[in-house]
Amino acid sequence: MLRAGIVGLPNVGKSTLFNALVANAKADAANFPFCTIEPNVGVVAVPDERLDVLAKISSSDQIVPTRVEFVDIAGLVKGASKGEGLGNQFLANIREVDAIVHVVRCFENEDIIHVSGSIDPVRDIEVINLELALADLAQVDRRIDRVRKQARSSKEAQVELEILEKLIVDLNEGKPVRQMGFTEEEMNAIATLGLLTSKPIIYATNVSEDDLATGNQWVEQVKQIAAQENAQVVVVSAQVEAELIELPQAERGEFLESLGVEEGGLKSLIRATYELLGLRTYFTTGPKETRAWTIQSGMVAPQAAGVIHTDFERGFIRAETVAYKDLVATGAMNAAKEKGLVRSEGKEYVVQEGDVMLFRFNV
Repeated sequence: MLRAGIVGLPNVGKSTLFNALVANAKADAANFPFCTIEPNVGVVAVPDERLDVLAKISSSDQIVPTRVEFVDIAGLVKGASKGEGLGNQFLANIREVDAIVHVVRCFENEDIIHVSGSIDPVRDIEVINLELALADLAQVDRRIDRVRKQARSSKEAQVELEILEKLIVDLNEGKPVRQMGFTEEEMNAIATLGLLTSKPIIYATNVSEDDLATGNQWVEQVKQIAAQENAQVVVVSAQVEAELIELPQAERGEFLESLGVEEGGLKSLIRATYELLGLRTYFTTGPKETRAWTIQSGMVAPQAAGVIHTDFERGFIRAETVAYKDLVATGAMNAAKEKGLVRSEGKEYVVQEGDVMLFRFNV
């Protein structure tokens, strides 16, 4: 399951956004710093209209969407890496996530106190990124002494030592690991450190309802930073998300349209996360269920089958595959077969976004 950690300064709208994204979560969104005393974890279904369409075609008994886990971390402050505020215990909570959602305040509200006294997203981003870098530096410092001893007799340790020494130099300059140009092999060598600045990042610019469609000058500042980091930017309004929860499902689209946007923050965030991590969705469908599966871009058919069960990958024979749009256009699997749109794909087939698949395998 995809995991995303939500971070930010106190009172930027993190917990309000989390509560809205995970309607049954119990994060406290009170107007004071450190109101989230424990990391809150919520699992949400990934919205995908294609599931309903496929379920109708197959007369499925149930629909099973893929899911994303959001982890809401208490507001970080300057000095968090050294124990200020609620400190390192919360930084540790995001070492296992796949991506970081950094909520940045881009709205004025005199009733909601900013921990630094003014709205300045560039400053806020620098504070959080510095704390993450300092926390990583502490991790590397703890590791490097042990590796130096091992490097006297181990070539593997010598390789790791070179990486750690580069990390110390670059982290001291405030450079995140994701911008250091390490190869996949080098990243694997330090994977156990769980370095925070190695995580892909999405900046969620939290704006007022009036700025949701157009953004504002603060959003533009965040976009400039993101462009330098190859990060994603999503414009959200935690308040709008909170209001959406109160509306019947049928009225939500009309409400968003009145604000000049096509989708809510959940869809925007998940779409950005999928793009950032290079994720794809394929489907299985039948009378019993229609289900979405998340895979890495570039996965071949046996690997995609292995996401369902390892036995599917080990015993893979072939995959009967049809593109979602082709299945919908014909209206039935048999009709798609008659038109030659259902293909028999082997072990080298790279699964495409929206493929509808049936795997054949030996037990």
